[in-house]
Amino acid sequence: MLAHMPAALDRFMPRPDVAKRHEILIHAPADLVMKVARNFDFRSIAMIRALFWLRARLLGGRPAHESPSTGFISDMLRLGWGRLVDESHLFIAGAACQPWLADVVFSPIAAENFAAFAEPDRVKIVWTLETESIGPEQTRFSTETRVLATDAQARAKFQSYWRIFSIGILLIRLFLLSGVRREAEHQWRSH
Repeated sequence: MLAHMPAALDRFMPRPDVAKRHEILIHAPADLVMKVARNFDFRSIAMIRALFWLRARLLGGRPAHESPSTGFISDMLRLGWGRLVDESHLFIAGAACQPWLADVVFSPIAAENFAAFAEPDRVKIVWTLETESIGPEQTRFSTETRVLATDAQARAKFQSYWRIFSIGILLIRLFLLSGVRREAEHQWRSH
């Protein structure tokens, strides 16, 4: 793990209620891996679409209206995530929301206001895309997600939500990592 990555997240959320980190080795250069990750269509993976469908069914949400993907980062920003850090090998996004609701609305928070944001009955979520070159043709690709409730009421609601849906969230991260690896390695072999 790169030494500066936790410090970058600590700036926004030093003591989260939940912190999950996942990483994978990819046989391709770091620049290519980050390009693929930024432009990846996560909805191209059937299991991810199925997990979103299942969540909507379980919570009584409306079917998602999906416009064509313009890439992972663009799609996330369009959903309401805010860009907190955008560097060549590190992207951090964050938002406030109420994930326990059927139809979640993500509200971006400016980087300079993120740590202090405390609107009641919300959670703040911050996540990363990270690449670390560990050789000329090998990259460690990581993502970390941290969640912090703004008050006790939100914490109780989030804990109930997390007990039920954390496995789906974990699976989405793992499918995303594998999909980026598959595409980056394919592009690298084909260059």
